[in-house]
Amino acid sequence: MALYVYAITDDTHPLDLDGIKGVGASPAELRAVRSDTLCAVVSEAPEDLSVARRDLEAHHEAQERLWADGTILPLSFGFVAPDEESVRAVLEERAGEYAQRLEELTGRAEFNVKGLQDEDAALRTVLEESEQARALNEATQGGGGTYQDRLALGQLVAEEVQSRQGALAGEVLAALRPLALEEKVAPPSQQYFVNASFLVEDERGEEFTRIGSELAERLGEGIEVRVRGPLPPYSFT
Repeated sequence: MALYVYAITDDTHPLDLDGIKGVGASPAELRAVRSDTLCAVVSEAPEDLSVARRDLEAHHEAQERLWADGTILPLSFGFVAPDEESVRAVLEERAGEYAQRLEELTGRAEFNVKGLQDEDAALRTVLEESEQARALNEATQGGGGTYQDRLALGQLVAEEVQSRQGALAGEVLAALRPLALEEKVAPPSQQYFVNASFLVEDERGEEFTRIGSELAERLGEGIEVRVRGPLPPYSFT
């Protein structure tokens, strides 16, 4: 029987699995596969597993319920093993590595930080601060200016927005890094000028959240800094 694997724990975790449902349209109950010192939390793998909200939410809810009771190594969505013997073999083969990481993650949580800037606010900032952009914008108002003027304005605005958002990302990271033990920073995207995950000790979690929430006010109009956590250490396992 194929098994869907949610997380790895050590043998001291309480593993209160009552009422936790697994992934799939007809979710199976969760159970533990044990080795000498470790456990893998699994359920029967559904045939209809899909990257849909239903299954993603079930996956993360199971991990968050487990994490609330003790340290876990949360696996990525979609990890399926052929059978119980295969799961146990991996636990035994990599027991030292998994045990070490479980110890390193005890008393620590992940916080995810995303920075967004309103497009209109970003454009206003560029036009207020760049004399060249302001002149080109005035020249092209009402259909005026040449094609080259409009092209130059578009390129200049894009470059200025990217440069300013890079500076904003730097400020966010500089403010939060001193509170974190580890970090994983994703490349900026069209949606987020910063997207980073931090591993934070439990006693610094409230401070991390507070500083993250204060950043938007400090950074100016049209900027939002979203802090999500504490979370299981998805990015650090």
